[in-house]
Amino acid sequence: MMPGGMDPKKMQQMMRQMGIESEDIPATKVTIETESGNHIIENPQVIQITAQGQKSFQISGNVRFEEGIKEEDIKMVMEQAGCSEGEAAEALKETKGDIAEAIVLLGEKGKE
Repeated sequence: MMPGGMDPKKMQQMMRQMGIESEDIPATKVTIETESGNHIIENPQVIQITAQGQKSFQISGNVRFEEGIKEEDIKMVMEQAGCSEGEAAEALKETKGDIAEAIVLLGEKGKE
């Protein structure tokens, strides 16, 4: 039963009569990208709701936040370590954004 004692099938029928449709989306992971980082929702339950031609999504699941790496930090590591953008980004992820540590890490990898 739904909150308020309403049967879910009756609720869907009423929503359809009002022109509102809902559909389960079989997602495995949802990522919301922001300037400060990414919100990762794992094992999500995603429902797409269409009303008056507009789609909206209701998402629930296990949420974690990953801080983003700034483009200027990547460029600085690239310049100092003489590496590619991908290598700089990976080193910054490994060092949790510590620029100096990323440069040292790349220097050590270059010696191997």
